[in-house]
Amino acid sequence: MAGSGIAHLRADEKRALTVENLVVEFPVTGGVVHAVSDLSIDVLPGETLGILGESGCGKSSAGRALMQLPAPTSGRVLLGDAELTALKKNDMRRARAKMQMIMQDPVSALNPRRKVKDLVAEGLEVWGFEGKDRAKFVDDLLSSVGLDPAVVRDRRPHELSGGQCQRVCIARSLALDPDVLICDEPVSSLDVSVQAQVLNLLEETRERYDLSMIFIAHDVAVVKNISDRVMVMYLGKTCEVIPSDDMQNKALHPYTRLLLASVPSAADAQARAAGEATAEAPVKDVELPSPLNPPSGCRFRTRCPLATEQCAAEEPVLREMRPGQFVACHNVSA
Repeated sequence: MAGSGIAHLRADEKRALTVENLVVEFPVTGGVVHAVSDLSIDVLPGETLGILGESGCGKSSAGRALMQLPAPTSGRVLLGDAELTALKKNDMRRARAKMQMIMQDPVSALNPRRKVKDLVAEGLEVWGFEGKDRAKFVDDLLSSVGLDPAVVRDRRPHELSGGQCQRVCIARSLALDPDVLICDEPVSSLDVSVQAQVLNLLEETRERYDLSMIFIAHDVAVVKNISDRVMVMYLGKTCEVIPSDDMQNKALHPYTRLLLASVPSAADAQARAAGEATAEAPVKDVELPSPLNPPSGCRFRTRCPLATEQCAAEEPVLREMRPGQFVACHNVSA
């Protein structure tokens, strides 16, 4: 796939996941929602890719399309060497076991009628894992995510906290020994005090089970801390791909810089306490564009302080500005 012509996809032949030119569109009354447009990503074994963007940018639609839930409108998704978008139903069912998803709301993701031990064992039941060791296997999974099996195995979701439910979801996702874990806003519905615990658990889980992970979120600090690389999305398009260590000081795309500027700092807090003005990110005060009718050229141009006539006439492509950093903008340089 190194010859695919997609500049930011790496030539490593051991990619855990490769996505080429993914398009997700939903027909609605009055037109088509362009949720994801020409998205390409790759994730190496043991790597975490963060997908960052504000609500409505298409990041969750992309995550579900990788799982073929539903299948994308067009594009290729390869799990290892298996092209998921070309598999028949039974083959797809087997391949999907190797790519699991953790949903945003852990409580509604769990069947309220089933006990924890049955929820974690669902995948084992589907694939016919029988024998006296199954109960021990489930208990071991619960222990691995920091839950006491003796306490939680016979409880139902409504008897657990949100953080405990998310741990059950993580245990369930590990039951079939996946290669890739897709985390769709896994901590956004949790209390701040619990978020750090779940994030640490995900990081420990990735290392213990040698997983590759896609971490989808709108929280800049969370994505930076847990990811090896970050892909920034806006209105269905990729704006920038950058190593997470470089994001704070080397981000170039105006939208990435806007996201970084939106994170409150200690200096901002002190200024507000003193009644002083804080620095605002440069952005045009306009109505947000709709995915039903995205702007021509660069989709961020209607809000971008650097926008020119070229931005309206010509869509920017991802260019390598520094090693490992790709930016889709006509008006920035390294």
